[in-house]
Amino acid sequence: MATSKTANTYNRQNWEDAEFPILCQTCLGDNPYIRMTKEKYGKECKICSRPFTVFRWCPGARMRFKKTEVCQTCSRMKNVCQTCLLDLEYGLPIQVRDTALRIKDDLPRSEVNKEYYIQNMDNEMGKLDATTPAGSLGKTQAASDMLMKLARTTPYYKRNRPHICSFWVKGECRRGEECPYRHEKPTDPDDPLADQNIKDRYYGVNDPVAEKLMRRASAMPKLDSPEDKSITTLYIGNLGERITEKDLRDHFYQYGEIRSVSLVPRQQCAFIQFTQRSSAELAAERTFNKLILGGRRMTIKWGKSQGKQTASGSSGAASEHEAAEKLEPVPGLPAALPMPPSDLQDNFFNIGQSEMAPLPPPPFIPPPLLLPPPMPRPPSGLRPPGPPPASFFFPPHMRLPPGMRPPPMFAPQPPPPPPLAPPLPPDAAIHLPSQDPSRLGTAQKTT
Repeated sequence: MATSKTANTYNRQNWEDAEFPILCQTCLGDNPYIRMTKEKYGKECKICSRPFTVFRWCPGARMRFKKTEVCQTCSRMKNVCQTCLLDLEYGLPIQVRDTALRIKDDLPRSEVNKEYYIQNMDNEMGKLDATTPAGSLGKTQAASDMLMKLARTTPYYKRNRPHICSFWVKGECRRGEECPYRHEKPTDPDDPLADQNIKDRYYGVNDPVAEKLMRRASAMPKLDSPEDKSITTLYIGNLGERITEKDLRDHFYQYGEIRSVSLVPRQQCAFIQFTQRSSAELAAERTFNKLILGGRRMTIKWGKSQGKQTASGSSGAASEHEAAEKLEPVPGLPAALPMPPSDLQDNFFNIGQSEMAPLPPPPFIPPPLLLPPPMPRPPSGLRPPGPPPASFFFPPHMRLPPGMRPPPMFAPQPPPPPPLAPPLPPDAAIHLPSQDPSRLGTAQKTT
């Protein structure tokens, strides 16, 4: 029987009157200065149909307004957020968590039995701490490997985005950039994720998100142990800057005795070496895809043997050559070229020693000029000796007779004499054409 706000006042003393909601970090938003509106007995709970205090807020800029959907009693019974109904510890749907922890849902579905069951749960939760879950989940303390692999470590604020504008899909939105809804193409309507029910999520049945996560968990890779039993080292990646060597020792000492811890801050990784192989296998099994330190999921891998790395590096070329020989040849391709002679293997151009041109001699480099040693400095008060007098030596063919002085070096020289004209021939008395009697019309003398 539903006890709404407009009905009679039966059992009204059990209505919820809270001061702050139970929310996850994603629904609360990234804004530290958030403002909420509180409405006492504002709506009925979607699960138990009892009136409860409704909170409404905006988780951030360009996000849609969100409000609480279920009461705090139903939230604490399943340890879920009042808005998204996801687990508060792992951020996963209830169906995934209950399947991993093997929890059987014992919440009644009929209205009368549900009201009686929730009233008894209110009395039990009044004796417990407000931060601890109630019901069958509060009795389960063991953690599951699947939950550690699928757990969300950081908030997913993209889930708070506005809904898609239906007017924009039809091409009729006139708000433009002022539209508070998203102008994006909607997803496939046949997608199972598009059909979600709040009651199915709370009861853990027919949840498409939970089925998708469980398929992902079944397809996750596993960490196989190496065949070399001498390897006892684990590689720890994605450490971050806050994780220290002490933090790693404090966490891994529970699996066995640790021989050494090598931290590489530049690569944000570390190598942990155990004294026994069984301790390393136990640590790898317990921490693969499950270890979370400082809010970051660690990458766990097995170390590699140094001896095998060097051997594999030297035999890598030989193994590739053997693999190439085992392959069948492709028809139609030319045959492989023969190997060059042994005396030409180190020659880049494959030129014989007789054909190779002799190398040119190295260029002559003059020896360095040797300067004379510096003269000693005379003592103070004495004048240093001057240079020796210059002496000149003339060869015999350049010596002057005694008593003759050499001419001055810059004396003016006399001009050279004009050239003499050659003598005229005896019959060259006539030198002009006008004086030639043969050309003046006179007759020549005959003998």
